[in-house]
Amino acid sequence: MKSSLSISLKLVLTMFLSAFVAYAIGLYSVLPWWSFVITNFFIAILFGQKPINSFLAGALGIGLLWLVLILIMDSQNQHLLSTKVANILPLNGSYAKLIVITSLIGFLLGGFASLTGSLIRKPKEV
Repeated sequence: MKSSLSISLKLVLTMFLSAFVAYAIGLYSVLPWWSFVITNFFIAILFGQKPINSFLAGALGIGLLWLVLILIMDSQNQHLLSTKVANILPLNGSYAKLIVITSLIGFLLGGFASLTGSLIRKPKEV
């Protein structure tokens, strides 16, 4: 039986690894924006956690990464672009709602990619 500390350390490690690899791929490659889904999938296969832990690690890693990147980029232009995009979408010009929705999309994509990798690695019980 694994200890609670080793499970939480593995969760934190995979969370930071998924965020780091996603950031590095976005920064240093010419791959499309969704390539972090593939890396989260393989990280989940490699580390082999329980499905819920794998989902949380991938979701928090990508969701928090996207949130931090959005806040940095959006504050640099005083929320001009995000407000214009929020006016186009049915968000009543609220850039904060746009930031939350965008972070939520990253959260879900990262989590489901990791969950899929975890479920593929898990042996099937008959």
